[in-house]
Amino acid sequence: MVDVKGRWALITGAARGIGYLSAKFMAERGCNLILHSRKIEHTEKVLAEVKALGVEAYAVEAELSDLEQVEKMLLEIDKLGVRVDLIMNNAGMQIAYRNEYFSTPVSDYTESFKINTIAPAMIMYHFMPKMISAGFGRILNTTSGIRLEPQQAGYSASKAALDKITIDLGSTVEGTDVMINLTDPGWCRTDLGGPWAPNAPESAVPGIVVGVFLDDKKSGRYLGAQSFAGMTLEEAVKKAESEFNSPY
Repeated sequence: MVDVKGRWALITGAARGIGYLSAKFMAERGCNLILHSRKIEHTEKVLAEVKALGVEAYAVEAELSDLEQVEKMLLEIDKLGVRVDLIMNNAGMQIAYRNEYFSTPVSDYTESFKINTIAPAMIMYHFMPKMISAGFGRILNTTSGIRLEPQQAGYSASKAALDKITIDLGSTVEGTDVMINLTDPGWCRTDLGGPWAPNAPESAVPGIVVGVFLDDKKSGRYLGAQSFAGMTLEEAVKKAESEFNSPY
């Protein structure tokens, strides 16, 4: 199992929900953090809490639908002078739920793809070469299990595209110590999931982060967090490595 103590992780969407829980979980294990949110003030609470746990942490901001802001954020992270070993592309946006789905506007697709597909891809393309050069890296892209719901077509399509990018990129590093996998918190009671979701956000931990702790050189896997609900991290790692194979 990977020891994350002293390593640096970038977590997008870290101010609330699953991203917030992921940040606290990583900090408790000694991982230094770069915490992203749309506005820097949104991360004040989580930034203070993880620093209180004794790790180093920085906050960065970017509206992920504004790709120029994403570029600016990546340059800002480079200026920190730290080596980003772990990335959790957690941030996402569900644009709308369209009961009249034949009237779905084009903007549902364009906005969903910018936030849920293109921005994570930009982050991967920026950091993966550095990870390959260093000989180590872990990337976890948050996907969705939503299917057969044309009411959420823009969101679902953007996540399916992220799945495809993740699996294809994973094939280029399969068998190396740079690993890129998918994670899915399940339907949780977060701002995105809404109050009627069946799962508490806490049920997604440790499954939502287990992929950064794996050490078996396999990529392209779908690691559904609810498959690990109630487990210790050590139990979750053992299950993931023994039961979840790469698709190649």
